[in-house]
Amino acid sequence: MTILLRRFAVLLAVASMAATVAACGGDAAPAAPVEGGREVTHAMGSTTVPEQPSRVVVLDSQELDAALSLGVTPVGATSATADGALPSYLEGKVPDGIAPVGAMITPDLEAIAALAPDLILSSKVRHESLYPQLSAIAPTVFAEQTGAAWKDNLRLYATALNKEGEATELLDAYTARAAALGERAGAAERTVSVVRFMTDEIRLYGPRSFVGSVLADAGFARPDNVRDEQEIAVSIGPEQVGSADADVVYATAYGLSGDEPFAQVAPLWATLPAVREGRAHTVDDDAWMLAIGPTGAGMILDDLERTLG
Repeated sequence: MTILLRRFAVLLAVASMAATVAACGGDAAPAAPVEGGREVTHAMGSTTVPEQPSRVVVLDSQELDAALSLGVTPVGATSATADGALPSYLEGKVPDGIAPVGAMITPDLEAIAALAPDLILSSKVRHESLYPQLSAIAPTVFAEQTGAAWKDNLRLYATALNKEGEATELLDAYTARAAALGERAGAAERTVSVVRFMTDEIRLYGPRSFVGSVLADAGFARPDNVRDEQEIAVSIGPEQVGSADADVVYATAYGLSGDEPFAQVAPLWATLPAVREGRAHTVDDDAWMLAIGPTGAGMILDDLERTLG
């Protein structure tokens, strides 16, 4: 009887928490204080987290990549797609048992609460409006941004996860590899352009994007039209696809398959010198655009090595 009562009490507590989260809106009270924890300063203030978190929920691919790269398997994660699938670039790298907790743009607060997490990781740019509700469920740590800030964010998440040493090792290895690749490829003398074909627009990615930061770490030059761009990317029309040309061009496609990305810009795409001369390469959209972490950065370096020798 004691065991049954204990199980019932746990279920009742989780159900009560979920109901509270759904009802309290922006006036949610913080989660119960963590005894013997560590103080972490982040984008939303200061939060006490467990000495060694064991039930972590992540709300974007940036946090998922960081946690897995640091050797932590989250109990729950959002997805970037409606079907609930995790990023394809992590296929074979994600252990079983990560529960879905809604889409990245609309996390399921009740599903999160039901997992009884002891730490939630996300970013202010993604989920600032949900911070009161999330922090009522569990200690919640937010980075400021995503994208090019991924290395600083990894250090922040590592601090929350008590994995600072592992983060330092990952970043040291990445930095050395990127620099060596750039040296071999003559990066300083080669401009690299990154173009993403989407169903409703075409984007050129600049230095402030995730992929832009990886190219910068390898020392590659960027075309004049994005070199000083302050936004993550700029939109261009199909008639402007010539502006994607560079010494080397990398193209990804989101929501398109086969030859669909290039059909919308034919025949201009075929006239680009990089395309005519075999210096344009199609790469995986998930790894280059959704990754935002050390595992994704490593896969971009893999593609650069494969295509540049």
